[in-house]
Amino acid sequence: MTPSPLARVVDGFLEATVVGSFTRIGYGARRRLYGWTPLEQLRLDGKTAIVTGATSGLGRCAAELLARQGAAVEIVGRDAERTERARSELAAIGGTVSSGLADLSLLAQVRGYAVDFAASHDRLDVLVHNAGSLTHPYTVTEEGNEVTLATHVLAPFLLTALLRPLLEATPPSRVVLVTSGGAYTQPLDVDALDPPAESYDGVKAYARCKRAQVALVREWARRWAGSGIAVNAMHPGWADTPGIRTALPRFSRLLGPLLRTPEQGADTIAWLAAAPEGAAVGGALFLDRRPRATHRLRRTRRPDEAEEADRLWRLCEERTGVAG
Repeated sequence: MTPSPLARVVDGFLEATVVGSFTRIGYGARRRLYGWTPLEQLRLDGKTAIVTGATSGLGRCAAELLARQGAAVEIVGRDAERTERARSELAAIGGTVSSGLADLSLLAQVRGYAVDFAASHDRLDVLVHNAGSLTHPYTVTEEGNEVTLATHVLAPFLLTALLRPLLEATPPSRVVLVTSGGAYTQPLDVDALDPPAESYDGVKAYARCKRAQVALVREWARRWAGSGIAVNAMHPGWADTPGIRTALPRFSRLLGPLLRTPEQGADTIAWLAAAPEGAAVGGALFLDRRPRATHRLRRTRRPDEAEEADRLWRLCEERTGVAG
């Protein structure tokens, strides 16, 4: 629906307050102001979707929403028992749900998963990159990559590149990166994505990688124009998930009743996967079904951001060994 002047004013006010925007207040207000189409009316029958990090939290909710919309959903997790339990529970709700195993911090496992999926599927309509975590200790994988960078940046880059033929086979297809409002706190800085152990800060590392995800979707949109693949990022606002409770316990307790439910946080993932608008826009950052500014603070803007995004792309190519 065409937003009314009142809806735009209220939405703008909510955005300016941040707390009003990112909490359940913003979700509830926007759903009413814009007269959202119920997700169950946005069908994905006959389509195939992948959701990474889908054993709990936002990923689990996103997978359930996509299955309810009619998609055949493959969930990806790193723990066999938890992944099978999630698959079984989702399948019991209804729909077609399969599972794949991969530790997405390890690029070799990303490659192995992509090969296995491509061998058994001839199409991919929706790819949701949700896997990730905020880790406080400095950790390097056996492949030599800092774990936050590997999971949030390198793995989505590699998996998307490897599955591109399947995505191109069924246009218009969609790729959705689940980022975070934390991206607003950091500028794009390729060198800072791989900090030394002595200066490591888990919260900053997470936010920097989320900023990198926002930059990557713009690069995909620019470089893949005309491919029939719409790549966008979304941030779910502040949702009450196991990851938030574990990584940021004080924040979780402080916001408590204002936090969104995981279902509210995942709504825009499912909307981007199915709504016509999700294929009409590329390279954008969404919150509550609408594109949002990619910067909120002057200090995170840099005049050479396009050049830095190109450096990011080259870093991903070098680390993953694939041409994006």
